[in-house]
Parts: sequence; structure tokens; C-alpha cells
Amino acid sequence: MTDFRSLDFLSGVRLGCTGDISTPLVLLGNVEVEREWAYDERGVPTVGDNAPSAVVARMDELALLLGGAGDHVILKTAPDPGYLDYLRGLGLDLPQVQVTDQCRPTVTVTHEALDSSELIGRLRAWDGTARLLPHGMSEAEEELCRRAGLPSALPSAAVAKRVNSKIYSRRAAAELGIPLAEGWECESVAEFEAAVEKAAAHLAEGRTVGVKDAYGVSGKGIVVADRLRRLEQLTRMIRRRAERTGDDRLSVVVEVWADKAADLNYHFTVGRDGSVRFDFVKEALTDGGVHKGHRYPARLTPDQTAEIEDTAHRIGARLADDGYYGPVGVDAIVCGDGSLLPLLEINARNNMSTYQTRVQEHCVPAGSVVLARQYDLRLPAPVEFARAADALGDALFRRDTGRGALVNNYATVNAGFTAADSPADGRFYLMLVASGQAEADALDATVADRLAEFGEPR
Repeated sequence: MTDFRSLDFLSGVRLGCTGDISTPLVLLGNVEVEREWAYDERGVPTVGDNAPSAVVARMDELALLLGGAGDHVILKTAPDPGYLDYLRGLGLDLPQVQVTDQCRPTVTVTHEALDSSELIGRLRAWDGTARLLPHGMSEAEEELCRRAGLPSALPSAAVAKRVNSKIYSRRAAAELGIPLAEGWECESVAEFEAAVEKAAAHLAEGRTVGVKDAYGVSGKGIVVADRLRRLEQLTRMIRRRAERTGDDRLSVVVEVWADKAADLNYHFTVGRDGSVRFDFVKEALTDGGVHKGHRYPARLTPDQTAEIEDTAHRIGARLADDGYYGPVGVDAIVCGDGSLLPLLEINARNNMSTYQTRVQEHCVPAGSVVLARQYDLRLPAPVEFARAADALGDALFRRDTGRGALVNNYATVNAGFTAADSPADGRFYLMLVASGQAEADALDATVADRLAEFGEPR
């Protein structure tokens, strides 16, 4: 039997998750699945709507670049034809696109699919060999599987929810003896009050403390405090909510911020048989806890890399014991003294870096430096891909040179436009491929300058 660890990325996922390298996959980019896992959990008190933004909802198109010619991808709208031509010109075989009946700005692709009778009918008509591979598995994706008669490539939503909690991450690290940021897991108001008392001493020493929802994502559901007054304020809010609802449950972690030199994200795949394949480690580019991209290869010493790989295999074995198989990303940091905190949180789902793998394998020359970046702009009008490609000019990635800015999602550029005469936020996702860091930095500046033709950077 083929060992999935010897295969290219997607073939390994296919074999590891389904047991058959020929299994067709139905890809679903339900990014921010954490919103589903967080339902009925008590996290950091927030105000406002929990729906994703129009731009975030169109991150579904990232999944287009994960599959091959024998696969399918469910999207909220058909991709820009010029963008598809560009991808095919790079030599990429693309999955068949299955479009939902509607494209409402802040509705996730899963819920659009559940409301799409025509799509459900098409999926039910298939022969049953394909399996759904979502960004992450929640009860909404399980319902889609039931309605469409589509088996899942991932374990149950209950398993996924359990292992994706930040509380699970901290407890798994402690049990495995993995170095861990100082902190406390809180599942009740009383436990949170006790954690705040302990955190007070660290604040008095000038340290910073973070309070994070167990299912927070992309900088949401987090409170950062450098003064005790901020935590006391938060404690009062949490107490009042418990008194008002009669429910003192809580699902947060409190952590003391470490002296950080660099953020890391590493990726591995767990097979149904419990075997673990280490995939890669990248530097994560963040701003205020919000993911902004990656840089790879990661600038790590051989000892640091070995520690990351060893930790990946230990976490993977633990996840397998708890019933999980599939892609996994782990957030970690390099501390100021060169030591590692190799497990901040486990993301047992696709990660932003997952969607770069197939392009990286097929298009990026060995030895390249890659910056995976997003460029946020306030756009006065929609921008067709052909216009963006013309503006980028010689900075656009070409397969023959192996250098330039490779576009790995275009739906997010025009996602915010619900009225043609109203400005909207747009986001360009690009992988900047260069021969070295200096060239990558120069390409970054060039791309930012040329995209500014379309709107004001944000």
C-alpha cells in the first residue's frame, strides 16, 4: 500500500483521509468555520453581528487552487474568466466549479449551498464516490453531506470542535510536555476570576496578558491588556452576563504574552491510520493578532526546525488518538532568546497556508523566497482581472521566469460591491515569488504601488 507521506500534498491528503488516492474531492472553502464551533459558547463579551464580512465570505475561492481536474469546488459565484485563463496559463489543472444559487454578501458558502436546491440536486445525482473536503467540519457541513448524499473526507463535527478549542491546545501541550506560554484555561466565571488574580502579578511586572475565545479567529474574540484595570473591566462584564443569563459557563484562555521574535505556522497531515506527515513550516505575517500572510522558507536553525517537526508528530499522534484525521496547522513563536513556544494553538482544519501548497509545488522554483501577502484597498468601482493584470505588468508572475506576483484568489477583490456606484473594500491575495528577500521586498513595494491605481490602501 502506498505511504501517503511519500506523495505530493493533495494526493497525500486524498489517500490519508479517504484511503484511496483516486477519490474525487468536493472542496469547500468555509473559512472562519470557528463561528460555527463557537455557537452557544461563552467567550469574550462582544457587541454586533457575528456574520462574516463580504470579503471574508469570498475567501471561498481559495479552494479553487487546492483541487485538480478530477475534483469539484463549491463557490458562491463563478470566478472571473480572465483569472481562470491566467491560472490555466500557469499549467494548473483546475477542479470543476459548482456554483450556489445565490451570492449574498455576508452568507458563508456552506449556508449558500444548503439553500441551493439546484446545487443539492446536482450533488445528489453523482455516483457517491466523491467526498466533501471542507476548510473545517462543523454541523453545517455535516448537514450539507446529509442533504447532498455526499460522504465526508473528515471526521465528525463533534471531533473537530473538540480538538480546535484553544483550551484543548493548552491541555494537550501540558500533557505532552511541550513548552507552553504561561496561562490558564477557564471554563467558568470563577476560573476566570482566579486567572485574573494570577495575571495581575505579571501585569505589575510590565508584561502583557491576552484573553482569547476558545474559538476565536483572525484577531476576533481577543482582549489584550497591559493594565489590570482592563482585566477588571472585562471581569465585570463577564460577571454581569452570567448574572443576566443564569449561565456561568465560559470558554476562554488567559495567556501571558512571551517576548516574541517571529510568528510561525507549521502544517502536517494526520491519516486515518494515525500516521503523521510533516508538510512544512512558514513564518506567519501578523498585525495585531490578525493573519496577513506568510514568508517561506522560514528562517530557522536546524535545531529549531527539528523541534518543530518533532512537536508536529507528537501533536499528530495525540489528535489521532482523539479521533481526528486530516490537515492541521499549528501556530507557534520564536522567542527573543531563540527558544521556541512550539504550540500556541492547534487549527485542525485547512489553514491559509494549505491553499498555497499546490501552486507552490507546481509553479514555484526550488530555492525561491515567497511572501504570501494581502493588499486591502478601498475601491471606487469593481476591477476586472484583466485590468489588474495589465496594471501589474511585468510584476505579474510568469511560469517561464518563475518570478513575480502570483494571484491566488480574486473573488475577494470585488466582493464588497452590492451597488455599482458605491465604494467598497477589496482585497488582493498574492504570492510574491523572488530569488531572495531583497527582491521579494522590492516586488512587494512595486505591487503595492501599482495596485494603488485602483483605490486607497487600507
